[in-house]
Amino acid sequence: MKPVCDALLLALREPDAMAGFDAETWDRVVRQARVAGLLGRLGALASSFSGRLPKAVWRHLEAALTLAEQQRRAVHWELRQLGHALQRTEGPVVLLKGAAYAAADLPPAAGRIFTDIDLLVPRTQLGATEAALMLDGWITSPHDAYDLRYYREWMHELPPMQHIRRRTWLDVHHNILPETARRKTRPALILAASIPLPEFPRFSIPEPADQVLHSATHLFHEGEWRHGLRDLVDLDALLRAYGGDPDFWPHLLARAETLNLGRPLYYALRYARRLLRTPIPVNLEAACPEQPGHLATALLDALFLPAFASAHAECRTWFSGPATFALFVRSHWLRMPAHLLIPHLLRKTFKAGDA
Repeated sequence: MKPVCDALLLALREPDAMAGFDAETWDRVVRQARVAGLLGRLGALASSFSGRLPKAVWRHLEAALTLAEQQRRAVHWELRQLGHALQRTEGPVVLLKGAAYAAADLPPAAGRIFTDIDLLVPRTQLGATEAALMLDGWITSPHDAYDLRYYREWMHELPPMQHIRRRTWLDVHHNILPETARRKTRPALILAASIPLPEFPRFSIPEPADQVLHSATHLFHEGEWRHGLRDLVDLDALLRAYGGDPDFWPHLLARAETLNLGRPLYYALRYARRLLRTPIPVNLEAACPEQPGHLATALLDALFLPAFASAHAECRTWFSGPATFALFVRSHWLRMPAHLLIPHLLRKTFKAGDA
C-alpha cells in the first residue's frame, strides 16, 4: 500500500494511535475508511477514548456507529420475521457473515454495515425454503433464462430475493462455494456443527472455526475487492476473539483440512498478519493443510496487496487496476470450468455492451 494509507492500517492495528493523528491525517483516514466501509469500525475501536479525538472527527465516527446500530436493530427485527416465515421448514437455517455477526453480537459486528442477509440451508430443503419465503412476500430478482440456470444449476445460492414491502435483500445458500467450483467442500458438516441462537430460535451460526473459514473462503474466492480490506478486518476480529483459546488454533487447522479449505485459510492468516498484525501463533501458516508454492505466493502477493488497497483512489498504485482485474478473472476461473466459463464471460461481455 502507499504510505499515504499507512495511517488507516495503523488505526486498525493500534487504535490508541488515533489519539495522536493530526488534522491532515484525519482528513485522509476518514475519507479512506468511509469508502472502504470501515468508518464505523474505527468508531467502535475509538469509542473508549473518544474524548481525546477532535470533535469534528468524532462526529463522523459516531454517525457511522449510529447507522450501524440502527441496522443491527433492523436486522434483529427482520430475523424475527424470517424466523416466523421459516418455522414450518425442516433442517437448520444458518446465518452467514454480517447477519451472523449482528445476530450473535460477534466482534466483527462493531460498527459493521452490510447490504443483505445470507442464509445457509441444506440443499434438500432449498425448495421448501424458497416456497416458504415466497409465501411470506419474498420475490426473486428479475433474471433471464440464462441467469436463472446459472444460479440454479451452477451456483451455490438461489437468485437474490427481496421482500415486496420491506425491500430487504436476502441470499439463500446451499453451499459456500459454487457447484461448479474447482474446490469442493462439505456444507453438511458446517450445518451439523452450527450453534443455535437462543434469541432467534429458528437460526444458528457457524461454529467459530467455520466462521473464520467461511469468511476466508468468501474473501479469497471473490472478484469484487472494494470491501476486501473490510472483510480482512472481519477475519482479524474473529481471530483475535477466538485465538485466546490455545485449543482454537489446532482445531482451526483440522477443520480446514476436513472442509478442504486449507488454501483460503493460508491466505487469511498470511494477509491478516502482514497487514493488520493479527496475533497468530508462530509457524501456523506453515502448518496449514494446503499451501501454494513460493512462486505462486509471490505472484499472489503482487495481486492481493494492491487489491486490498483498491477501495480509495489515494491508496491505489499504478498496478491496482491490473491486479483487481486479474483477481476478477481468477475468481471466475476458480468458480467455473473452462467449457462453462468462456461462454459465460463472452455472454456477459456482449450483454454489457448492449446495455
